[in-house]
Amino acid sequence: MTEGEREAHKRAAARRALAFVEEGMAVGLGTGSTVRYVLEELAAGRTEGRWLDLRCVATSRATEELAHALALPLSTLDEVPELDLAIDGADEVDPERRLLKGGGGALLREKIVAACARRLVVVVDASKRVERLGARHPLPVEVDPFAIEPQRRFLLALGAHRVELRRDGAGRPYRTDGGHVILDAHFEGGVADPEALARRLADRPGVLEHGLFLGFAPTVVVGHGPTEAETEVLG
Repeated sequence: MTEGEREAHKRAAARRALAFVEEGMAVGLGTGSTVRYVLEELAAGRTEGRWLDLRCVATSRATEELAHALALPLSTLDEVPELDLAIDGADEVDPERRLLKGGGGALLREKIVAACARRLVVVVDASKRVERLGARHPLPVEVDPFAIEPQRRFLLALGAHRVELRRDGAGRPYRTDGGHVILDAHFEGGVADPEALARRLADRPGVLEHGLFLGFAPTVVVGHGPTEAETEVLG
C-alpha cells in the first residue's frame, strides 16, 4: 500500500466517525495524522451549517493550533468536565479493542480526555490492527525527567529488550506538552500481558502515564479503502 492510499483510508475512516457526532455535543479531539482528517471534516461540515454548537477539547497544543486554524470552537475540561464523545487515533488495536497510543506524544492528555468521555471512537487504517499490542510499535512511557535512567532500567526489568529516550528532530530529548519526557519501550514479540504491565507501571513513582489504553471499550472505525463504504466499525 502506498502512503497516499493509506492516507485516503484514514480520511474515509474519519468521515465515517463523524456519524457519531451530534449537534450540541462536547467532543474531545485527539492527536495525530488520522485525527487531523477528523478536524478538517468537522470544519467542512460547519461551513455547510452542521455542528454549529459543538464544544471541543483538544488533547495537545498541535491539535489546539489546528482547531484554531479551522475555526473549531475550543473549550477546556475545567469548563466542560464531562464530554459526550472523544475521537482519537491509535498506533495499534488488538482483537479485544485494547489500544497502544502515544506515538504523537500526547498520551497523558489523550487518556485524561478519554476518561472524561462517555464514548471513545478510535479512527485507524487497517495497518494498525495487530494480534498483540507492542508487536509493531514501542510502548511509550511518559516519565518525570528527574529520573530517566532509573525508569529505563525499570522497564528493562519488566521485560523490554530495548528502551530509548525519545528525541525531537534536533536530537534533543522530546518534551511533552506537560514538560515530561518519553521512554519508548520495545517488547520483543509484543506485550504478553497488557493488564499486568499496566498495573506495574501505574504503581511506579515517576511514571506519569503509559500508552496502554485498556478498559475503554472503544468503538473502532477501520479504513480499508478510500470511501466510507470501505470502512468497518468494531464495537
